[in-house]
Parts: sequence; C-alpha cells; structure tokens
Amino acid sequence: MAFGSNSYNSSANINEQVAFDQGLRSYMLRVYNWMASGVALTGIVAYLVVSTSLGGLFYKFTPGGGMAVTGLGFIAMLSPLAFVMVMSLGVNRLSKQTVQTLFWVFCALMGVSMANIFYIYTASSITSTFFVVAAMFAGMSLYGYTTRRDLTGFGAILGMGIYGIFLAMLVSIVMGIFAPGSNFMLNLVINVLGVIIFTGLVATNTQSIKVSYIQFSQYMGVDEAAKRSVYDALSLYLNFINLFNFLLQLVGMRQGSNE
Repeated sequence: MAFGSNSYNSSANINEQVAFDQGLRSYMLRVYNWMASGVALTGIVAYLVVSTSLGGLFYKFTPGGGMAVTGLGFIAMLSPLAFVMVMSLGVNRLSKQTVQTLFWVFCALMGVSMANIFYIYTASSITSTFFVVAAMFAGMSLYGYTTRRDLTGFGAILGMGIYGIFLAMLVSIVMGIFAPGSNFMLNLVINVLGVIIFTGLVATNTQSIKVSYIQFSQYMGVDEAAKRSVYDALSLYLNFINLFNFLLQLVGMRQGSNE
C-alpha cells in the first residue's frame, strides 16, 4: 500500500509540475505577444505619420533645412508619460479591457513621438538597428528566463543607472543650450550607458516576470492574469524601445550623411 500511495503521489506531483510549466509558458507567450504587438503598432504609426500628411501636424521644417516640433507634437511626445502614470496608479482599479485599451493607445502615441527618427536617420539604418535590437532582446530575455542566478541585485543597480542617465541627459540639454556642440562626448557616454543598462534590464525584468508568476499564479484569476500580462509586456516594451533609441543614436546613420 505504501508503495502504491507513493507512486500515486509522485504521479500527481509530476502532473502538477507539467501543468504549472505549461501555464508559465502560456503566460510568458502572452506577455511576448502583447509586447511584440505593441512594438509593431508603434512602428506602423510612426511610419504612417511621416509618410502621410499627418506628419505636418507634429513636425515642420524650417527654411534652413532644420526640423521643429509643433505644439501638438510636444503633446504627443509627453502624453505617453501620462498613460504610464495612469496605468501604474490604477493597477488595482482598472478593468482588463481598460488596461488593454490604454496599452494600445500608449503604443500608438509612442509611434507618433518616435516618428521623427525617419526624418533624422536613414531607412536602412533604422531597419538594421531594429533587427540588431530584436536579436539582443531575444538573447537577453532568454538568458533571464533560463538562468538560475538571482538577478535582483543587478536589476537594482541598473535601475539606479536609469536615474543617472536622466540626470546626465538634463545636463546635456543645458550644455546644448548654453554651449552648442560641447556635449558630444557626454551624449556618447549617455548612449553607451543606455545600451548597456537597458540590455541588462531585459534579462532582469524577464526573470522578475517569471518569478512573479511562480509566486502569485495560484492567486490570480483569469482577468487578473490578463491584466498582469499587459503590465509585464509594458515593462519589456519600454526596455525594447529605450534600447532601440539609444543604439540608434549611437550607431545610426543620419540623413544626408556619407559617413
């Protein structure tokens, strides 16, 4: 009897583990699908803005060949921050449908705010940078998902690095105003650090998503899991977009450049 009981318990444990593993893979796939769909929407909107008359609503060209952002353009650039704040503050109050809608609107507005890269960089440069970032993201996310090393401390350091980059960017803006051309090296350092930091955050955030699912999956209902998958996708989406922007500024070829 003891043998039969142990055999039954062992079989039950194996079945529970298989079901849990399937649930984890299904959840991560949902997160990646949301994230990839968001990136795709951002790219489509950005291209539509620059390839149609919509571009004139957000950007205008000066007589000297420069480009200026309109008032509506500034609103479009700042509005994604408002959406992130709403989603963050309303994490427990917003419905699944509201969270999903806010995510789509946020990604579309990011497309509007990022459309200017098509005016600044060549299409081939943007395309090649995108595929490089996609490969980097896939590799680091896979590492974060499979590694047994605890990346929590590393993630905390990278999080502090974001604040450092933000402060450095403010300094760069001030230098650009009062001493144009003097902030080249600072911008170079910012872009290099940005690539390093957000590459690392892909791995740490992926592991955090996995660990969070392991800890709370049994307490999540269907709607709660659906909401959480959107929030998790948003964190990976922001990592991807920031990594893309920093790498493009670092290696991207500008329009009209022969270098």
